[in-house]
Amino acid sequence: MNAPHAGPTADEKIIDETSIRYEGWPIVGVCFLVATFAWAAGFYGQGVYLAELQRVHGWPASLISTATTCYYLFSAVLVVFVSEAIRTLGPRRLLIMGIIAIAAGTALVGQVTSPWQLFVAYALIAFGWAGTSLAAINNTLGLWFDKKRGMAISLALNGASCGGILGVPLLVGAIGKFGFPATSIGAALVIVIMAIPAILIWVGRPPKRTLPPVDAFATTPAPAVQSIAQMRRAAFGSLSFWTIAVPFAMLLIAQVGFIVHQISFLDPIIGRERASIAVALMTAMAVVGRVLFGFVVDRMDQRKAAAVSAISQALALIVMINTRNEAALFAASAVFGFSVGNMITLPSMIVQREFSAAAFGVVVSLVTAICQFTYAFGPGIVGLLRDAFGSYAVAFYACVALQIIAAVIVLVRGKAPLAA
Repeated sequence: MNAPHAGPTADEKIIDETSIRYEGWPIVGVCFLVATFAWAAGFYGQGVYLAELQRVHGWPASLISTATTCYYLFSAVLVVFVSEAIRTLGPRRLLIMGIIAIAAGTALVGQVTSPWQLFVAYALIAFGWAGTSLAAINNTLGLWFDKKRGMAISLALNGASCGGILGVPLLVGAIGKFGFPATSIGAALVIVIMAIPAILIWVGRPPKRTLPPVDAFATTPAPAVQSIAQMRRAAFGSLSFWTIAVPFAMLLIAQVGFIVHQISFLDPIIGRERASIAVALMTAMAVVGRVLFGFVVDRMDQRKAAAVSAISQALALIVMINTRNEAALFAASAVFGFSVGNMITLPSMIVQREFSAAAFGVVVSLVTAICQFTYAFGPGIVGLLRDAFGSYAVAFYACVALQIIAAVIVLVRGKAPLAA
């Protein structure tokens, strides 16, 4: 007969996640900083790299977009194993390795002189992206947070939007003043100098939580703990899992495809500088959207919110396709951006609600990997359609179609086999 759990041992803690002094909140700040650099260099920066490589080398958009697609595909494979990497290396080592890789790739991308070198630089950024982006941040914060996990993730991922707000204008401005090669090296140094000390100082050993009391007279044995492989098999057999993964994969194909090509699309209409401002406005609205959404997310239907967000982005793209008015383009960029952050955050929040806490890290890594594997084709598809038809109209209408279909699929619900 098992004795009841009398209380926390010396290695366990009673955790109050609502306390301002809780050790998990500095981890949120570190993840915010890591997300800022990850999205600036590995996501929003892709649009800057595309436009600059076209200008410097005259390479076609389809070639550079194909390199971007390969980058996302490779990192998608790596993302699947983020849960295992954190269990083996610990969050501190994984984040540091990710920062070093993304900085090295960023430095190299400005030095390339032939297409094969671009693929090598992007492979390095892929390793960094896997170790610093959505799956890594979700898994890291999952070690420190349970009840406040949704809030912690939402706050940390505002760093992703800051990566666009600050990163794109700074990159474009620095390139104009110092040139692309010097700017890429400078950006890499900033990433390393700011991120690694923060990780070393604040990201330590995650707390051991108190165990729930054990009933000494219980006749039903406790359920066996599932292995990671069992959790993956159960997720793959769940309708709930697929109605998260499939629609968000479609939404992110459209979203990433547009974002990577946004500067190239707007450049001939309003100029490079104003195009970078439009990107900054879009990402600023992503912060506003995520913060406002955070106040009501626990009281609303998250799947319906995803559908509404998808339709709003589709309408914004339709406006951008059919106008050359600068004010309208800025307004449409703002509307599109309002849901950009939530498209990144919502899958984790739906998983948090529909799957168990034990399965959270594994399921989020799977959803992230599937979404990234598919949205990796977004920049390439948009680039190919743009080259084939001579403008972005057909490419962006294809994005609109994906968003409308995804809005329908995400409303389909299923019972999660790993639900709490």
